[in-house]
Amino acid sequence: MPRLSSLPLILIAVTVAVTIDRSVAVAQPASPPAAPATIRPTDNLVVEGIPEIPAALADEVRRYTEARSAAFVGWHPTRVEMLIGTRFGNTAQIHEVRMPEGARRQLTFFAEPIGAADWDPKEGKFFLFTRDTGGNEFGQMYRLDIATGDVTRLSDGGRSQNGGWVWDRAGDRIAYTSTRRNGADRDIWVVDPRDPATDRLVVENAGGGWSVLDWSPDGTQLLVGESLSVNKSRRWLVDVASGEKVRLDEDGPEDIAWGGGTFTPDGKAIWTMTDKDAEIARLARWTPATGAIEVVAADIPWEVEGFNLSEDGTRLSFITNEAGVSRARVLDTTTGKHRPVTGLPEGVINGGTWHADGRHLAFSVGSARSTSDVYVWDAAEGGPAVRWTESELGGLVADTLVEPRAIDWQSFDGLKIRGFLYPAATRFTGRRPVIINIHGGPEGQSRPIFQGRNNFFMSELGVALIFPNVRGSTGYGKTFVKLDNGLKREDSVRDIGALLEWIAGRPDLDPDRVMITGGSYGGFMTLACATTYDERIRCALDVVGISHFTTFLKNTESYRRDLRRVEYGDERVPEVAEFFERIAPLNNAGRITKPLFIVQGANDPRVPASEAEQMVAKVRGNGGPVWFLNAKDEGHGFRKKPNMDYQFYATVMFVRQHLLGAGSAADAGR
Repeated sequence: MPRLSSLPLILIAVTVAVTIDRSVAVAQPASPPAAPATIRPTDNLVVEGIPEIPAALADEVRRYTEARSAAFVGWHPTRVEMLIGTRFGNTAQIHEVRMPEGARRQLTFFAEPIGAADWDPKEGKFFLFTRDTGGNEFGQMYRLDIATGDVTRLSDGGRSQNGGWVWDRAGDRIAYTSTRRNGADRDIWVVDPRDPATDRLVVENAGGGWSVLDWSPDGTQLLVGESLSVNKSRRWLVDVASGEKVRLDEDGPEDIAWGGGTFTPDGKAIWTMTDKDAEIARLARWTPATGAIEVVAADIPWEVEGFNLSEDGTRLSFITNEAGVSRARVLDTTTGKHRPVTGLPEGVINGGTWHADGRHLAFSVGSARSTSDVYVWDAAEGGPAVRWTESELGGLVADTLVEPRAIDWQSFDGLKIRGFLYPAATRFTGRRPVIINIHGGPEGQSRPIFQGRNNFFMSELGVALIFPNVRGSTGYGKTFVKLDNGLKREDSVRDIGALLEWIAGRPDLDPDRVMITGGSYGGFMTLACATTYDERIRCALDVVGISHFTTFLKNTESYRRDLRRVEYGDERVPEVAEFFERIAPLNNAGRITKPLFIVQGANDPRVPASEAEQMVAKVRGNGGPVWFLNAKDEGHGFRKKPNMDYQFYATVMFVRQHLLGAGSAADAGR
């Protein structure tokens, strides 16, 4: 089974590091009273329109900002020990854990967070990792030698993306992708990480949607994926020596999406996920030579979202998405029978990675009442999974945290839209104010995960949170995910309009106190709702959102432009360009009369800072109230704890002032 480097580090920040200005009152009757202590933004933050933040706020919310999490990163090749990602300082770093509930020994110490990591599969003498600068996502690959602590850069060090490596079966080489050639195309390279001089280009690709999936068992070929959209992908075989590329699948009457790919031990078949002839992705054994696709575990009516094959090929773990909640199972590849993995919390599961011994299986699991932690299931014993990490909740008590309820409502065209409602804490009575938080993507899905800082709004301010999965979200089939493409973009905005009507019909929710927020594509949705439903909301908070699709497509990094055109539309087509002009929040900013807060990272390669800056300028030009926070050392969202903390303090101020009214924590109804 290949060792993949693509597992994200899902981490929550810990220590407060903001500058507090404490003015000392002079004991003279004629002197004015001392100014209240305030939190000063650090020099890396651009703060405009945000009022001074009282230092007391940091103390008030502290226990909601101090939780941290742990994410499984990789197994040691010869010992049942693991690498995890967690944060003890300001950024996520790599730690080693040697036993269940064992100490976390920190191995990397950088100002920037680590993106991915993996032991060498032979002896565990070094591990590979990626790191970018200031959130620019131009990740470089490095080798850290355990014996000396020395770090060696393996990639070019320039304005390029490098990563997604897969080890060959012998543990001598990795194949990975890089955009170093021209910044737009994701080519495939091979290198022995022990000797950077062996680095060589294997094949040049056109487009940014390429990834390495697996090596053939004999090490002569690579299984490679090409992603054209969330609904369409292709599979190729690449000869490592010559770079010759042969397509394995064929186009059909409908677009087909493939997920992952791993050779069987004999190299004759491929384990994969596919929605061929189905609405959802299913686990399958594919024989390219004959075209035969055998659907496995067909008795499970839910989408398969990940799998991992043991090194000997006899066991395969897979995870299903069941209305937003994950389930883990293990398939016996010889009998075709599967069984559930027990002992995992009810929530969202990532990973499911086998140790080289084919016995121990690791997961990262998070839920509404538990931040992400690592669990290990022992296939030989077959009992419940064992918890390997227990991350701190920062003073929060798990049993007191609000759990979500699945909800649904009917949109303007009769389509059922689903989501999750986190109600206000039970001590609050009466109709509660609402924050609608729209996910990014748009090919994404809101799921019942740990809400971290958001728990403050529910537990202390009496605010209910709704996470909608508007049309275009994943997890509900390939037809649903295409319903917002191109010229249908406004239909997803209308889904929020229908949600506002649903809120008005609820006895527990207050339709006169609603805030819209979201990040990335959710930021576009926030701005679009602010222009479309201005009279029905109190305020809006946009995080790294798109304000005009034409300028976004012009300025987003070139390696992702074509992939985004498939989803949003091609601005070079006159009909699409005209549509973009009509729906752009930037062009409709004159409709915004309610307070707006915009948060941006200056180094964002996905949604450039210009999208935020032009929206701020337009709203201000119209005389509208707008707060603006821009971090010079961040990209597509904040990852450094001091920045995350300041953003949260400002958000609490914004919610209190503009959603709840003049600074009241609970207003009425406590």
